Amino acid sequence: MASEEASLRALESLMTEFFHSCTTNERKREIEELLNNFAQQTGAWRHCLFFLSNTRNEYVMMYSLTVFENLVNKMWIGVASQDKMEIRSCLPKLLLAQHKSVPYFIRNKLCKVIVDIGRQDWPMFYHDFFTNTLQLIQSPALAQLGLVMLKTTSEELACPREDLSVARKEELRKLLLEQVPTVLGLLTGILETYWDKHSVIASTPPPSPTSGESVELLGSLFQGSQYSKLLCQPMAALDNESQQLCCLVLECLAHLFSWIPLSTSITPTLLASIFHFARFGCDLRTKAKMGSFISSNSSSSNGQLNPGVMPPTSNGGGRNGQQSEGSKVDRARLGVLAMTCVNELVSKNCVPMDFEEYLLRMFQQTFFLLQRLTRENNAHTVKSRLQELDESYLEKFTDFLRLFVSVHLRRIESSPQFPIVEFLALLFKYTFNQPTHEGYFACLDIWSVFLDFLTTKIKSRLADRESVLNRYKDALVLLLREVLNRIQFRYNQAQLEELDDETLDDDQQTDWQRYLRQSLEVVAKGMELLPSHAFSTLFPVLQENLDVYLGLQQFIVTTGTSRRLNITAENDCRRLHCSLRDLSSLLQAVGRLAEHFIGEVFAGRFSDALAVVERLVEVTCYGSQTTLYDLETAVPSVLKPDLIDVHAQALAALQAYSHWLAQFYGEVHSQNQTQFINLITSAVDASSPLITAKVPEKLLLSACHLMVSITSTVRPVFLVTLPAVQNIFNLITTENQNRRLPQEAHMLVCRALSNMLLLPWPNLPENEQQWQTRSSNHASLLAALTREYRILRGTVNITPRQPGLDDMKAVIKQTLPVLRDIVDSISSESTKSRQICYQSLQESVQVSLSLFPVFIQQPDVTDEMLAFFLTLFQALRVQMGVAFTGQIIHTFLSMFTREQLAASILQEGSAGCRVVQKFLKILQVVVQEPGQAFKPFLPSILSLCMEQVYPVVAERSSPDVKAEMFELLYQILHQNWRYFFKTSVLTSVQRGAAEDTMENEVQFTAAMQAFGQSFLQPDIHIFKQNLSYLESLNSKHKLYHRKLFRTSMLFHFINVLLQVLLHKSHDLLQEEITLAIYNMASVDFDAFYSAFMPEFLNGCQGVDTSQRAALARNFKLERDLPSFTQSVQRLVNDLRYYRLCNSSLPTGTIKL
Repeated sequence: MASEEASLRALESLMTEFFHSCTTNERKREIEELLNNFAQQTGAWRHCLFFLSNTRNEYVMMYSLTVFENLVNKMWIGVASQDKMEIRSCLPKLLLAQHKSVPYFIRNKLCKVIVDIGRQDWPMFYHDFFTNTLQLIQSPALAQLGLVMLKTTSEELACPREDLSVARKEELRKLLLEQVPTVLGLLTGILETYWDKHSVIASTPPPSPTSGESVELLGSLFQGSQYSKLLCQPMAALDNESQQLCCLVLECLAHLFSWIPLSTSITPTLLASIFHFARFGCDLRTKAKMGSFISSNSSSSNGQLNPGVMPPTSNGGGRNGQQSEGSKVDRARLGVLAMTCVNELVSKNCVPMDFEEYLLRMFQQTFFLLQRLTRENNAHTVKSRLQELDESYLEKFTDFLRLFVSVHLRRIESSPQFPIVEFLALLFKYTFNQPTHEGYFACLDIWSVFLDFLTTKIKSRLADRESVLNRYKDALVLLLREVLNRIQFRYNQAQLEELDDETLDDDQQTDWQRYLRQSLEVVAKGMELLPSHAFSTLFPVLQENLDVYLGLQQFIVTTGTSRRLNITAENDCRRLHCSLRDLSSLLQAVGRLAEHFIGEVFAGRFSDALAVVERLVEVTCYGSQTTLYDLETAVPSVLKPDLIDVHAQALAALQAYSHWLAQFYGEVHSQNQTQFINLITSAVDASSPLITAKVPEKLLLSACHLMVSITSTVRPVFLVTLPAVQNIFNLITTENQNRRLPQEAHMLVCRALSNMLLLPWPNLPENEQQWQTRSSNHASLLAALTREYRILRGTVNITPRQPGLDDMKAVIKQTLPVLRDIVDSISSESTKSRQICYQSLQESVQVSLSLFPVFIQQPDVTDEMLAFFLTLFQALRVQMGVAFTGQIIHTFLSMFTREQLAASILQEGSAGCRVVQKFLKILQVVVQEPGQAFKPFLPSILSLCMEQVYPVVAERSSPDVKAEMFELLYQILHQNWRYFFKTSVLTSVQRGAAEDTMENEVQFTAAMQAFGQSFLQPDIHIFKQNLSYLESLNSKHKLYHRKLFRTSMLFHFINVLLQVLLHKSHDLLQEEITLAIYNMASVDFDAFYSAFMPEFLNGCQGVDTSQRAALARNFKLERDLPSFTQSVQRLVNDLRYYRLCNSSLPTGTIKL
């Protein structure tokens, strides 16, 4: 005993030293080694048992429990049965003796160790494990401890980690499911008892505040239902201890519901009890900031309130309305936990028939709560009421509504017992009174899901479309109006000004843009259901704001060369700011609705669309003529951006109607086109003056995008003859660097001009397309655009310090992206368009090829050149012809030496690395080309891939280059299969004929080895890509069935994939890996079961003969995919489990 006392003091001293702030890392490592060595000693647990019983040092307790945890989870199989019995007896006694005196985290850790023992030994060697827990729960003094044990048991046994065999996991789940009815009955009893006991204390006669709610609250929803009586009972006034206990019960239920199936064990009484406690979240007295303390993961608290909350005081802690802050927190937490339980149930999509009635009851009860949340009275508006509630409770409630609408609405909606329209009215109030933007976004998502549901329902029941719509029309009308109001400063200025419009999130949008986008999505979905109503709601509001904007001209004052807006009063400026912001939003809304005016509904909604387009054309012309973007204003930092934004949004909205204009053009092409010509002429007149470097870039780009859409989507014949278009031609083709547009705008304008000359005119036959004139005009345009670039042709060599080198590089970097963009824009067009394009480009292409060797040491330039050539190969390889294409490939292959490639690849993420990627992409295009033209290049491409690129990337991460190299390898194999396998039609018909005739076997084997090697490396993206390539080669070319693969590679691949599953290095790809193993094994199941499996198991390290036999026995000889998948998962799990057990046995252990 004395020596154990001394050991305990020494351990306490070591632990205190370890956690002292002055202890060095080196000393900590020494202490750690000492402690680890002690833990590994046989019988160390006995010392730890003594330490636990005789110390108050928390560090020592935690260390001792960790020793026990390690013993139970890793070494239990080697512990003597007498010792196990002693541990099973001592630890629960220790828990009972000390659970009140030790900190909660020590108590919880001790519970976890006892549960871990149960996980191993119950019921065979620890038959009273679960019974003990149930007895604790039933004992009032120990109920809290019993609930912690129950929750830990649910967490550790229902979804155990991998340190158990599959058979044991299945046994535990079965055992627990047998206990579920008993457990749920006990938990129901506790909730009912505490509610009833404290409801009696709380009830007061009318007109007390707690009793007179029923009539007002219930309204017409489920009137006369039994639940109205239940839910209108007075709220229970729980003391702190009772609240803690009920919190624990709800935590247990939440975890149980996460894994038990829906069944009649979940009784109406239990559901009613949960909903009683859910009411605590609706209670305004519960508002308290809880920080990170509430979590949907119920294991986080483990039955303990925030350690900062004081334990219940002896006087009952304020039942007389004097609630402590801790008590408030606890009451809110009851509501949150109750809703967590409800959400666990509602999240289950698979609902047995006999549980559907229970669901209906749950929804009815939840909507009582929703009524309670959205009820107004003299003391509180709905918004102030929601503001005072706990944020976590509101989040949980919104989660419930989302789950209800997305998972169960289709089940419930047609039930006569469920008043769907009243529910939507409540959801409407709940949505538009949310206290936070995030809460509002979450509710908009729910409406979005509901609108999708309604749209799908109507499409499947077109016959009664009108009756379905009429049922919901009022709700949809209200929704559309309110969402539109919410995006307008006129109605919602305070909230909208809180939104950040500068910082970009991960989706590259600001808070304001996200708010607007989500709102407009709901409006657009509403438009699909009620088109005329949505339009008649939106258009008048747009008109109203447009009138303000169009009336600004009268306030423009010109003095000398300056022009200013003569609106200076602060109030007027503020009103103008709000009106312009709203106009900008409404223009976006109008643009978002463009798709609902085209296609089959074009004629029916023509007049509405025409009104919109005419108004947009008027606004854009007005903005350009009055140059509002150039005015001086009283508040330049606010009003100037507003004016620019309105103008830009008007152009963008008009661009959104380009498909409508194209359909209009198609409808009137043989009739009077005056109206159409006027619209297009005005739109171009509005855009043309903005295409200059002096205009703000936002406005310039909007004008350029509109021009691109008119030229690519509408394609009017007369466009090129318009004076405004001639002005743009002159601007772009005249050599004047001072007038040059920014690069993006320059590219867009060049694309628009090129489109005008290259794209076929709609509704006209080939002989009226004027290709000859257009071809010569296009050649002139490209000649002007490439003037400076073509002068570089004579450059023979360059040096890093050569004068003018930067200017040369600038010309290349300015010109090639423009040419690439022009080619890209016609890549899917007719042959004639591509022919003309290539004729115009031919000289520039030859210049590029002659410059390529000169700039080979300048990766930034080579990157641009290869990007250009890649686009040419993808879009114009037929037009370039075989001879010239061959010359390009030959030049590239000769320039990219092994040293050149290695130097580039080793600089990951650099321009050089991107050059290699693009080069490999070009080769991918080449090897996919049908016919024999490029077949002569195959050997050198394969050689480059396997002998020059692969050795450099094989042992490095180089993810980008690797991905392109393996895609090239796959395309070589897939598109040129006969290069390796010369199977003739005759031999494939004659089954008796010889197997595959193999050619280029060395290269094929090397390629397969490269794929195999990639499965041994950590990059999960390359792994997934390459596995899909192998599977594709198998489905298209029977790769796994080929003799060479089957006899010398198949088992190696299966082995590698099984090892990957065993090491859990690519767990995200479990399904794909198992499917690939199945497809490989199914080539010859007999060989797999009789040859591969015994060989694989014999080669498995860390398992003994009897364990190998058990693994073989459990791998069922099944040939269907689900059974095979199950067997693979079982094999992997059990093999890992056996290895874990065996590695933890004490040295010299003899296993029987």
